Amino acid sequence: MKIIFMGTPDFAVSALEALCRAGKDVILAVTQPDRQKGRGRKVIETPVKICAEKWGIPVYQPVRIREAEPIEKIRSLAPDLIVVAAFGQILPRELLDIPRLGCVNIHASLLPRLRGAAPIQWAVINGDKESGITLMQMNEGLDTGDILFQESVPIGPEETGESLYGKLAKLGGEMIVRHLPAIEAGQISPVQQDDEKSSYAPMLRKEMGEIDWSQPAEQIARTLRGMLPWPGAYTYLDGHVLKVWRAEVGEMTDPALSGMLSGQDVLPGVVLGNDKKALYVRTADGVLALLEVQLQGKKRMTADAFLRGTRIPAGTMLGNRDFGETGN
Repeated sequence: MKIIFMGTPDFAVSALEALCRAGKDVILAVTQPDRQKGRGRKVIETPVKICAEKWGIPVYQPVRIREAEPIEKIRSLAPDLIVVAAFGQILPRELLDIPRLGCVNIHASLLPRLRGAAPIQWAVINGDKESGITLMQMNEGLDTGDILFQESVPIGPEETGESLYGKLAKLGGEMIVRHLPAIEAGQISPVQQDDEKSSYAPMLRKEMGEIDWSQPAEQIARTLRGMLPWPGAYTYLDGHVLKVWRAEVGEMTDPALSGMLSGQDVLPGVVLGNDKKALYVRTADGVLALLEVQLQGKKRMTADAFLRGTRIPAGTMLGNRDFGETGN
């Protein structure tokens, strides 16, 4: 069976590696064009390109997959199956119809829940108890094709977007290899998605990482975990960006808050106190304990190490981009 693989980021590498290790005939890897990044505008190759070249697989990087040239190139190779994992573009009907077995997408959610670009991160942000991988027969819609196979994984209380990403990437590779024989033999029973149960996972943007202290503490903690490693969660301290790498829901009864500001009379975003464990900040319904932070221009450190070099008195307001603002 001749397979064309389409994918771009690290998530897709696990599936390509699994196919190669299983000895499958991957005749072409299609990935997004290399991009310039950083101040030096260095050209960065996609993870899938690097993986494909390691395995000696030809690489093709069209700018727009919908154009006639890439469609004809793929048609000329007469693939039996196209496997897609986080490619980054919606495939047109003309391309979907080329392989005799169609195009199978490895999607990182339990469809129809969390269709879209960032299902892993939003599963954590939303507080879902489980996520998983769906192998889907692709159509022209955004993750709307028939479900072929699904497997779930639990989302732990300390799960981050980064840790869940790794689990699902591994599972996706395992599943596509495990179910390829059934796909090739036509021993599948596609299940149509229930659109009424669908939800959407939009692409993350950098500004989404700014902490909204007027939200409940649990929601902020989930958002922080879901935004790891990118775009990360951040607030402002005296006009400087303060990244928050790790936090947990605190209690007004924490010893560090004894004799400090009254939680009921303080605006969200105001520092209530600190100790060697954490910096405690008021939220809409309680306290968030910041455990690991990074001030703009400084290295990442525990709250204890950070507070030894930076004085943040009770009453300091976080979240203001201007210097010196406080509130109580």
